[in-house]
Amino acid sequence: MKILNLYACLGGNRYKWNEVKDDIEVTAVELDEECARLYQERFPNDKVIIADAHQYLLDYFDNFDFIWSSPPCPTHSRLNSMIIKNTGKVRYPDMKLYQEIIILKKWCRGKFVVENVVPYYEPLIRGIKRDRHIYWTNFNLPNDLRDRKKNDLTKMTLKELEKFHNIDLSSYKGKQDKMKIGRNLVDYEAGKTIFETMLGIMKQQNVKQNILF
Repeated sequence: MKILNLYACLGGNRYKWNEVKDDIEVTAVELDEECARLYQERFPNDKVIIADAHQYLLDYFDNFDFIWSSPPCPTHSRLNSMIIKNTGKVRYPDMKLYQEIIILKKWCRGKFVVENVVPYYEPLIRGIKRDRHIYWTNFNLPNDLRDRKKNDLTKMTLKELEKFHNIDLSSYKGKQDKMKIGRNLVDYEAGKTIFETMLGIMKQQNVKQNILF
């Protein structure tokens, strides 16, 4: 199975996929070179590409069986709404999020997930809300994603975040704030549950197709 993991960061969503399925080929796309380096150390068998994930999706989405995309969330978050109210400085939400959803919904022949925070506005395209996140998919999600991020991550120290996600940011030399990286990682239990669900649905579809033919 060929998988595309976009805006991969340190692979929070991807961490437990091999517990579900061994024979996967993961291509991870990350623009931050330092995050890409740490990702590669964490998942040495994955193919890591330092590139613009948004453009990579447009160029290669048809080459994969499963796509996971977690576009940047700051301009969509409720925190952004509070900042706007406090400062009076309004900024556009990043519409790349919806560009990706539209392209995948219309043209993707495999399975996909686009993940983001629950926005401060009514979503322009209806998604599936689970806890503090919203997902756009072409398959049904379970009601409980076993998402450990129900915990208040804003109260955790960096060390607590590293323990929570099983990561080590001590060697990170990039420009991003380490606390931000830790807080933004997708919970790996939710990532595992979604991956399991997708595989189960694909298996059922294959069985039905074999019965028909």
